[in-house]
Order: sequence, then structure tokens, then C-alpha cells
Amino acid sequence: MNDLPSTINNLKHSDTQRKIYQRIQEFKTIDTHSAEELFKELCFCILTANFDSERTIHIHGKLHPCFCTETKKTLSKKLRQHGYRFPNTRATYIVQSIAQKDNLPFIIHTLDHEGRRDWLAENIPGIGYKEASHFLRNIGFDDYAIIDFHILDILERYHLIKKPKTLTVKKYKEIEQVLQTIATQTNLTLAELDLYLWYIETGKILK
Repeated sequence: MNDLPSTINNLKHSDTQRKIYQRIQEFKTIDTHSAEELFKELCFCILTANFDSERTIHIHGKLHPCFCTETKKTLSKKLRQHGYRFPNTRATYIVQSIAQKDNLPFIIHTLDHEGRRDWLAENIPGIGYKEASHFLRNIGFDDYAIIDFHILDILERYHLIKKPKTLTVKKYKEIEQVLQTIATQTNLTLAELDLYLWYIETGKILK
């Protein structure tokens, strides 16, 4: 598949590999039996959609104790005060999602690979396939691809896909298979591959 696997394999012999390994291990420290821990991470993924990741990390770190206790109006006000781009919409999503908080450990531990992601996309406001995959990766699952515009851009640049105008579920799964092929060629999980691709595209290793 052109030169992308070679680019990734070169990075595996640098300090980037150590940093990515550490980040993956951090994801695996989340207590997936704790509804509170899962909901905290879910709210991060709700907030980070279409917003700067580093700013989301900062805002989430400041406000996550408020997610289960504040009203929609108060949470929206606090998000706005911290410079968040979509305070009303995302505050609404978070407050609506509280009703599913206690279901999260059961869903994570009883449903299969596709079942978990489908349930999240169908039952959590503001969560689609990308955000559901992001959440599952961030709580320690290795086998979901997070397909955002950074990933689409790099795959198109290496002539591996033609960037779709609309990322339907069917197209998402097709591109996920392209990424799985690259992961297999480079002996990486999809979770690791995502961090390598993000690093290639942005020079950063975030969450």
C-alpha cells in the first residue's frame, strides 16, 4: 500500500514508539467496571467531536466533576466560560447521557465488538461511529478505528482511499478495513495505528 507502512515502520524505531506505547497503556488503566470512570471518558469524546483536542483535554480536566451534577444551563455556562465552541449543544448531550451512565459497564462487558459501538451510536446523544470508536479506544479496546478528517486526509494523500463526501456507517466500515490491512502489515493494533497516523499528520500524540 504505497509508502505509508514504510513511514510507520520507520517511526517504530524512534522515540515515538515509546510514547505511543505509554499512551496505549494509559488507556488500559481505565476501570471499565466503574460507571463514573466510563461516563467521564464518554463526556470527553462528546466534547472533542469537531473541536480542538488539546483544548478539549484542558476543558475536560477542569469541568469533568460537573458533568453528573450540573444542570444543562449551568454546564453550558461553564463550557462557554472556558472557550468551548458548542456549549449549549454539548451540555445538552452530556445531561441527556446521564440516564445511560449506569448502563455503561454492562454494555462494555456483555456486548460483542460491533454491539458495543452500535449501542453507543444509537443510545448516546452526540455519539456517532467515530466518537463511539474513540471512546472504546480510550477505555482500552484495541480493535476500533477512529476515522476523522486527519485520518481521511492521510489515507487520501497516500492514494489509499478517495475521501467520501459523507462518512456513512457502510463507508466507515470500508475504510476501517483499509486501516486494518495497514495495521496487519505494520504489526500494530488499530489503536496503535491511529496514534501513529495522528503523529504523522499533526506531530502530536494525544488521546
